[in-house]
Amino acid sequence: MQTRKKYIFLTFLASWLLLFFFGGDQLRRFGFFSKRKAEARRNWPRWTDRSLLKSFADPEELQSDGDPSLPSPRAQRAARLSVYKNSRCRMETCFDFSRCEKHGFKVFTYPRERDQPLSESYGKILASIERSRYYTPNPEEACLFILSIDTLDRDHLSGQYVRNVDEKIRSFPLWNGGRNHLIFNLYSGTWPNYTEDLGFDIGQAILAKASFYTKSFRPGFDISIPLFSKDHPQRGGERGWLYQDSIPPKKKYLLVFKGKRYLTGIGSGTRNALHHIHNGKDIVSLTTCKHGKDWEKHKDVRCDKDNVDYEKFDYQELLHNSTFCIVPRGRRLGSFRFLEALQAACIPVLLSDGWELPFAEAIDWGKAAVVGNERLLLQIPSAVRCIHPERVLAFQQQTQFLWDAYFSSVDKIVHTTLEIVKDRLLPHRSRSRFLWNTLPGGLLALPDFSTHLGDFPFYYLQHGSGPSEKFTAFIRAVSLACSLSQPILRLIQAVSESQYCAQILVLWSCEKPPPPSRKWPQTAVPLTIIQGRRKLSDRFFPYTAIQTDAVLSLDEHTSLSTSEVDFAFVVWRSFPERIVGFPTRSHFWDAEQRRWGYTSKWTNELSIVLTAAAFYHRYPAGEGPVGWGARPHPAPPPRSLPRYYHSLFTEYLPAGLRELVDGLAACEDILMNVLVAAVTKLPPIKVTQRKQHKETVPQQVKGTAGAAGSRRFTQRQDCLNQLADWFGYMPLVSSQLRLDPVLFKDQVSVLRKKYPRLEKP
Repeated sequence: MQTRKKYIFLTFLASWLLLFFFGGDQLRRFGFFSKRKAEARRNWPRWTDRSLLKSFADPEELQSDGDPSLPSPRAQRAARLSVYKNSRCRMETCFDFSRCEKHGFKVFTYPRERDQPLSESYGKILASIERSRYYTPNPEEACLFILSIDTLDRDHLSGQYVRNVDEKIRSFPLWNGGRNHLIFNLYSGTWPNYTEDLGFDIGQAILAKASFYTKSFRPGFDISIPLFSKDHPQRGGERGWLYQDSIPPKKKYLLVFKGKRYLTGIGSGTRNALHHIHNGKDIVSLTTCKHGKDWEKHKDVRCDKDNVDYEKFDYQELLHNSTFCIVPRGRRLGSFRFLEALQAACIPVLLSDGWELPFAEAIDWGKAAVVGNERLLLQIPSAVRCIHPERVLAFQQQTQFLWDAYFSSVDKIVHTTLEIVKDRLLPHRSRSRFLWNTLPGGLLALPDFSTHLGDFPFYYLQHGSGPSEKFTAFIRAVSLACSLSQPILRLIQAVSESQYCAQILVLWSCEKPPPPSRKWPQTAVPLTIIQGRRKLSDRFFPYTAIQTDAVLSLDEHTSLSTSEVDFAFVVWRSFPERIVGFPTRSHFWDAEQRRWGYTSKWTNELSIVLTAAAFYHRYPAGEGPVGWGARPHPAPPPRSLPRYYHSLFTEYLPAGLRELVDGLAACEDILMNVLVAAVTKLPPIKVTQRKQHKETVPQQVKGTAGAAGSRRFTQRQDCLNQLADWFGYMPLVSSQLRLDPVLFKDQVSVLRKKYPRLEKP
């Protein structure tokens, strides 16, 4: 027994000795790596131990790039907390939805004080809001509030810096801690740190800010906007540089950059490294040290050569002739170069780590920009070379769409911001990312009417559907005699005989009530009389009685045959997003008068189809709550359902334009053509007409027809110029196309022709 215990003890001792000699090295390694992992979790790099460097530096400070002018992560975090004291704000916690229930989404701007400074850019922002359909001068109706204090430039070294903002906003009775307020900002912080300090407490206000840092951005609450210059146009804006049939198969340069090279301070790291990718052939990266008062104090050995090379190239020429444009961060995360690249169809290559891209909540930037990493700069050339040419073209086309839809003017930037806020109020009726990122864009695909793609005339192909096979004839009667004339009776008869006609509506806009039903003709389709308000804009009101996608708009004196109506409807079904009709007009630029001209002469071009005889699209959709954007109109009952172009006419356009239409005779059809062209970027379509259309001018006194016609023509021309001024550009698109039936006037048997009556005089 004693011997057995001795053997057991010796065996146990031998096992420990073997484990120590053969496995000790592995155990020590395991402990060493565990210690390294713990140190790595604590700090980086591993030698920044608090016990060793306690009296010299904070470990977080040692993780900066070594430039003493750069803020440490701790200082950055402290600056963010000083600005965003309500950093956990969300719409559900910091926004009062009840203010939006009664009057819908209305925006109020604070009244401006007499001696209050206002920058040009902030003046444009306020003007955009006050011109929008959401503006209200009554704060009791408002859902959202905008300060009249200029908060765009919060760099206290700037001449536009407004002081004592905290004291001023707290004195406003509507401030309420910032709840339901929207604050715009382009520049925050100052030299040398350029933190996001605004110099005042924003409270629970939504912040629409340029150069937004992702760690400061409150998702679903704040909005990132682009940095734009004071010269950015109020409305309209210049077109993008990518035109049809002007795309070279391969541009001269693949990748370019031309800009300042910061020698010290924040943002200098990336720009100082850009020279490494320059090859002087298809990649051109040019920087200059010449900026700032004391640049020569910090100049390095490369500055003289860089400054010489910088002057050899023109910036605009590089934009035109390059496929990709590097957009590095400046002192702040955003730069003007971003919008410049978008307009030039030069695909932005973003080198600005931590930048919350403009309107990223709605815009899919993965289809229009290359998002790079500042630390992987040397990999950028090989990365862009690998992008397939077809995808490059898709990128370029998307840059042009985004530029035109959301960034080409201050109006579009501001309206996009407001629409994003409005979408948050009713998430179940908000726009999808598809609507935001596809023509015509989120500003024109309004969710108050529909969020279903199949309801829009633009998305039939993507949705695999098409417009309805019937149309509604809509005849406007404005005769001074207020009686049933022979022209309107013949028109009703001809239209009702069309195989595609579903119903006929007559808008009675006369002083006297309409004739009794027994005096109206008997038709094969339902005939409905609607009492109008005697306003020209009544024609485009979305009446509930209309149950078809297509509407044939007619004047009472229009003369059409059944064959003409049938053929025009068949053509419209192939182009449901456009106006298709018979009488046409055109516009031109009068260089002598320096204004737009309007002509009814027969020319080889057309840009307007008169709604006296034209098809266009309207789509039925569910009615939205009255208090949430679908406001009621003083129209006769029954209450209307939203329709597309009619809805845009009554909801998208501000009341001032509709009042313009009602004040100027024969302006409503021009406005509808301008609106459709602004949406589609396409011209209307003219179809075969048996007889030339003649505008009928009502006359009260014999012999005044000439004067009335001249006055009507002048009003149309004035209308055209006022619309161009409101849109900021001329949306109308000219065309030389007219569609005729196959075999039209061909020398073949009449029996072989589908529309033989079109050729009869």
